[in-house]
Amino acid sequence: MDAVQLIALASSASLLAGWRLYLVTFVVGLGMKLGWIDLPERLAGLDVLANNWLIGIAAAGAVAEFFADKVAWVDSAWDAVHSIIRPLGGALLSLAIVDSGDPTWQVASFLLGGGAALMSHAGKAGARAMVNASPEPFSNILVSTAEDVATGGLLALAIANPVAAALIALILVILSLWLVLTARRVLKRLLRGPVRQPGGTPKH
Repeated sequence: MDAVQLIALASSASLLAGWRLYLVTFVVGLGMKLGWIDLPERLAGLDVLANNWLIGIAAAGAVAEFFADKVAWVDSAWDAVHSIIRPLGGALLSLAIVDSGDPTWQVASFLLGGGAALMSHAGKAGARAMVNASPEPFSNILVSTAEDVATGGLLALAIANPVAAALIALILVILSLWLVLTARRVLKRLLRGPVRQPGGTPKH
């Protein structure tokens, strides 16, 4: 991979880490171990993610997250616990993929990776909190499964075409944030109810 592809892969991984940190860590680590992700020779020492212990821990975390994310309100509690873990994990993923001897690049990749993961985590947590307001459990399972499929598909695309995956992931994250903000504004208006004018006539 050239520098542009590595940056795009790091961006995709960081954005997706805000949704499924453990799955992303597992796939990226496995990709490095099996040679799916071909690091430049100067970065060959950065295959820490390919460590067997780290891959095993990430796999266990991915299984736990898969089931926790399907249960209404359990997923919100899980998101709350990971409000710091996911951004930090996204920052470390970015640093591991786009490392360099230049400290400026190291700091930049760490901050951008953490910011990307935080943005996608905020969109996910906000959307799932609203879905949990529904009394039936099926919408939560449906949305969670859609996130699983989207994350897995974008991870596969990130390995094959990192630039395209990064663009798609960014669009999805921005869209989810926009939907959350729009839904919250609509909800606030509904909760406030009609505003009454001085004459007593409701004003909508």
